[in-house]
Amino acid sequence: MFFLYLGVSIPRAMPEEISLKHKIALGLIPGIGDINARKLVSHFGSVEAIFSEPYRNLTKIPGIGPELAKNISNRSYLEIAGREVEYVTRNNIRTFFYLDNDYPYRLRQCDDSPVVFFFRGTSDLNSAKILSVVGTRSATTRGKEICEKIISGLAAGHSDLIIVSGLAYGIDITSHKAALSNNLQTIGVLGHGFRTIYPSVHRSTADLMIRNGGLLTDFISDALPERNNFLKRNRIIAGLSDATLIVESGIKGGALITADIANSYNRDVFAVPGRPEDQWSAGCNSLIKSNKAALIDSSDDIEYFLNWKPGKSKQPVQKSLFSELDETEKPVFELLTRESEMTIDAICRSLGLPVCKLSAILLQMEFKGLIKCYPGNVYRIV
Repeated sequence: MFFLYLGVSIPRAMPEEISLKHKIALGLIPGIGDINARKLVSHFGSVEAIFSEPYRNLTKIPGIGPELAKNISNRSYLEIAGREVEYVTRNNIRTFFYLDNDYPYRLRQCDDSPVVFFFRGTSDLNSAKILSVVGTRSATTRGKEICEKIISGLAAGHSDLIIVSGLAYGIDITSHKAALSNNLQTIGVLGHGFRTIYPSVHRSTADLMIRNGGLLTDFISDALPERNNFLKRNRIIAGLSDATLIVESGIKGGALITADIANSYNRDVFAVPGRPEDQWSAGCNSLIKSNKAALIDSSDDIEYFLNWKPGKSKQPVQKSLFSELDETEKPVFELLTRESEMTIDAICRSLGLPVCKLSAILLQMEFKGLIKCYPGNVYRIV
């Protein structure tokens, strides 16, 4: 559906005077979509020209018709975009348009990548090594441990690696936390705008990610988390990276959708196998059995398939970060060093700290890679 202008090449660059407002508005027009938006720009020669074209002329263009012409002529989208420009400017959020020189080259290779998206963080989206890690929201202890082990193994030889996921429960948040614990940058791709963090319990992790990676979305700031939004954002998770790793997935779910999208982009897909009777590994086993994913059981496998040459081993995380402990963290660290392992309740009693305060301290220490939480709220030094 749409244009008869398929033979027209899309220009590599746009004039600098194209306003951010028009770029954002282009992504808001209902019924257009990312692929057809590119065709519109190609036909008119600029984004601004699309919005300045009279309704009567728009209806005469093959593939547009009255309904789309009406949407394009609706000035309310420019008004919404104008407010969004104010928001992103005020909050130091970067906006990427698909014809910008710094638009991520991996996404540029994907036909349906977002025409415009927003990024808040520190990562270079054109970094040499980017890996997406996704999986079930109902992750098992085994799945989380495998995810942490693989990311830790990769971090040992690839300090420049960026981990991408979706900030959801289960494998997503495990991969983000594992990256932070191993001094890797990590990016969360959101299914909503920046005024919301979903799920809200991951806000503290999201705040850390902004300083050590970032958050990315192609939805304007007041967009709410809706089911279709999360399905849509999967194309960014798959397209932004060199490869996608699936750690635990049922026979249906978002992780398998992401794997299918990655395959359609001719990107590598990896999956961790599980027992035949394990429902949370059924999706991974199916991907492997149908040759849609390579079998992975360690970080060495990923290095082999992607031909990543390990760099020099990093200094152990515990030693390099000990000097960064603040006054609230040092007593906890010294106590766990003496006792080997303790429950959170035991630590509270020993140090005389309330649970709410101790929980915040322990979370921060986990992110620094100094301690790890095990089943039963047992903490140990890494």
